[in-house]
Amino acid sequence: MIINKNEVGLVLKNNTVKRVLTEGKYWLGFGETVVHFTRNGEVKTAYNIDLLMSIPEFAALVDVFEVADLEIGLLYVNKNFQAVLTAGRHYFWKGVVENRVEKYNISELEIPKTISRDMLLKGPLQYYVRSFEVNPAEKALFFVDGEFVKELGPGKYMFWKNSITVEIKNADMRLNTLELNGQEILTKDKAQIRVNFTAQYQVVDLQQAILENKDYLTQLYNLMQFGLRAYLGNMTLDAILENKEGISDYILHTFEKEVKNLGLKLSKVGVKDIILPGDIREIMNQVLVAEKRAQANIITRREETASTRSLLNTAKLLEENNMLYRLKEMEYMEKIADKINSISVSGNGQVLDQLKQLFVK
Repeated sequence: MIINKNEVGLVLKNNTVKRVLTEGKYWLGFGETVVHFTRNGEVKTAYNIDLLMSIPEFAALVDVFEVADLEIGLLYVNKNFQAVLTAGRHYFWKGVVENRVEKYNISELEIPKTISRDMLLKGPLQYYVRSFEVNPAEKALFFVDGEFVKELGPGKYMFWKNSITVEIKNADMRLNTLELNGQEILTKDKAQIRVNFTAQYQVVDLQQAILENKDYLTQLYNLMQFGLRAYLGNMTLDAILENKEGISDYILHTFEKEVKNLGLKLSKVGVKDIILPGDIREIMNQVLVAEKRAQANIITRREETASTRSLLNTAKLLEENNMLYRLKEMEYMEKIADKINSISVSGNGQVLDQLKQLFVK
């Protein structure tokens, strides 16, 4: 019987282990058989391992690692991470390779920095690790069993997965926009309008926003909504259309303290659209057309008055100055002559008098 260098042989007789064979040549006695094992990795056998370990020769060939409850063991083979060992006793063949186990208490929350992040992200360890990520534009509050612990900046955070409750509440610290669309409001003069409103806000105090307020974004929405209804409900439709900028000033100054108590800051607010019912729009269009027509009539009358006044002034000048009258007469005759192809003149007398007779009764 030959046992190779990387093998172990168990000599059995009557299904009982008699001795352990390592590398070499051996003779078997009557009724003896040999079971071969490869000395690599975990010891796997159908026989009771505790009985085998009671044999000194066998125990000398095996590394034993015990992992307690609430612990895990990281198995390294020749300094390379191999597997995660759970609670219990583990047996590995030794001699051919170097086996080493690092044990960690997973009932605690923090993961020791001796374990690299790359290892935590590998398949065997992922089951035992919970991770949270805070994006570059965010900050977060860290809670353990419902109690606030600390504020976290951007990054990836990992903790052991156990019965401890861990929660991270993130908030975007950039300038954000809150839209209030389709707000139906009844004005003071009973006009039903729909308003689209926008507000730019920013989280300036994360702890106040999250610890002292439940759903700060919903509360901000309600503040803006109540402010719109209170302001526009006390104004007539004409006043609203003429003073949309006043709505922004009212919201910014009236709710400044309430918004600050939410841990927020309003940067800019304003009305995007005011949507009128169909009948109101038609009436306003009619009013606009009437106003434009009235303006056109005023301009026409003004021009007619100016023209009449100019004619009156001209007539007075012609009446007072005979030479000017004659010049004006010749000017009109010139204009008329431009439109005549030919003129026949006969008889005695002045030509000018004859031409004059063409146009004077």
